[in-house]
Amino acid sequence: MENFFTRYTDSSAVFPSFPIVQHNCLGSWDVFLSLFHSFTMLPHPPLLVAIQDPPSRRSVLPRFPGFMSFTPPPPGRPRVAIYVSRTLNQHLSCSTVFHESSEMLSVDVFSPEGLFGSPHRSLRVTSVYLLRTNRPPYRSISPERLFSPPPYPHLVLGDFNLHHPLADPCRSLSEREFTISTRYFDAAFDAPYHHLNTPGVYTWFPFDTISRPSVLDLSFANTALSSFVSSWDTPLPSTGSDHVPCVITLRPPAIMLPPPTPHWTLLDLDAVGKALATFTTLPCPARPTPSSMSRWFDISSTCLTSILTSHAPSKRPCPRSKPWWSPRLSSLRREYHRFARISRLDPSPLNWSNVRSSRRTYFKAIASAKKAHWSDFLSLATPRSVWTAKRFAFGRPPQRFPDLPGASDPAEVAETLLRHFFPSKPPPPPLLRFTRYEDYTPLTSEEVSRALSKSSNTSASGPDHIPYSVWKSVHRIRPSLLPSLLDPLLAHGFHPPSLKKALGIVLDKPGKPSYDSPSSFRVIVLLRTLSKILERVVASRLSAQATICSLIHPLQCGSLPGRSTADAALVLHHYVESFHRLRYKVSTLFLDVKGGFDNVESPSLLSLLRRKGVSPYLVQ
Repeated sequence: MENFFTRYTDSSAVFPSFPIVQHNCLGSWDVFLSLFHSFTMLPHPPLLVAIQDPPSRRSVLPRFPGFMSFTPPPPGRPRVAIYVSRTLNQHLSCSTVFHESSEMLSVDVFSPEGLFGSPHRSLRVTSVYLLRTNRPPYRSISPERLFSPPPYPHLVLGDFNLHHPLADPCRSLSEREFTISTRYFDAAFDAPYHHLNTPGVYTWFPFDTISRPSVLDLSFANTALSSFVSSWDTPLPSTGSDHVPCVITLRPPAIMLPPPTPHWTLLDLDAVGKALATFTTLPCPARPTPSSMSRWFDISSTCLTSILTSHAPSKRPCPRSKPWWSPRLSSLRREYHRFARISRLDPSPLNWSNVRSSRRTYFKAIASAKKAHWSDFLSLATPRSVWTAKRFAFGRPPQRFPDLPGASDPAEVAETLLRHFFPSKPPPPPLLRFTRYEDYTPLTSEEVSRALSKSSNTSASGPDHIPYSVWKSVHRIRPSLLPSLLDPLLAHGFHPPSLKKALGIVLDKPGKPSYDSPSSFRVIVLLRTLSKILERVVASRLSAQATICSLIHPLQCGSLPGRSTADAALVLHHYVESFHRLRYKVSTLFLDVKGGFDNVESPSLLSLLRRKGVSPYLVQ
């Protein structure tokens, strides 16, 4: 059961870190106040506070400025509570998740733009308080209910009332303690969750002088969240409780792994066809402005691409997955790690024998899976993919990282390369008019078909990761869809900013004596394929008008249909032979203008096109 307590979805404010505090207050108001007043000692105030055994009066929790409190519904005294910072509540959407047990409470944090710079939009934090019982599993919440991992990041933390060697390696455990705690830890590792506590760092200091300190407060993060866990620590002073506060800090990792990309070759075209049959683009604004036209195109294209990506499986289930991996290998890996954990706790000859046997079986299965996958790949190799096989067999040469003077980190290197390859230019003049051009010819599906026929399916895609093959399938299913999306842009002579965003791939030039200069590298710019389709349509129309308006020299051979390098060579040979017949000596001078296209004066070029009579919508 969920209870939404905020509906804000503005995630423009970026939190440098996401601190979460966990503490057992022993039902004391003094401990509660001491805990919250100690937050001034942290570098960043906590955004979530998970409390076990909170103080209450008639099931009402205490209040503290800047926080909102939530607890499972009555009856009974609340055993767990979560306090949410109002700062977090103002920028992200949150919801409480109630469970069957009153000793368990979750909060979901949602951001439409993704959390921690990742594609994950949700984060679940679960606070638990395990009470002792007389029936298996001898705690109030079973491990299967605790560690049922959602597909998004999940953090489980609280007072587990468990003793385990992985959390407290110096403690001597009874057989009963070890049996009970092992069931929870095995369930966590099989899910899989990662144990966040630093081994040997005590979280429970009993009031009596007979019992020794131990670790009862535990924290677990699933695989989707583990890369965002920056630290687990106990930096706060004592609050008067026999437990110490634990602080888990989440923040984006220094190196973000690329998100999974759709496997477009497995796109379900039948399902896409059914979805596209009822899909219609939004009506174009009646009196458009650059901002409204850009917003209209972004919404329409996002709706279309979301249909495509929803019917394509992920190319890689996770950033570290391998194409040769199988469920059998996952089962063998779990078995090997289970035997390894048992042998560390009980290093008997039988346990070590099980470890060696399971390890041998696991690594032998990996080698067999790799060999079988490589054999299948070679058996299906084509003349185009044989070079991929060669690269796999011999490996790629190591890439050279730019060693530029004055650039000590990747951000400074990127800034230096941007200034070199894309020097700043004055902004274009504002649009004098933004209306539909009268001489505009509507875009037809045949023009889009011709533009797509000239596009290679193997060309690298841009930020949207959608190849030309997908757009060819979409155009084949509904020929009127792409023209209805691109026609208003051409009619108003407008190119939206979203189509100008690109990926820049920096490649080193081979054979350079040193790589301490940006000129030793080159940049490949990858635009969105939808932008390239629109560019091909405009280029085709501009090429036709260039011939009519005499914009091209009669001997121009490059970038023209029906002409190639052979024609230029034949023209040169003709002139040389003509002068030789007249007994002249002939010399040829070849010029290569460096950065010619990058340094064209746009105002002069646009003025020339207008004087020559080119259609205004193409000039714009």
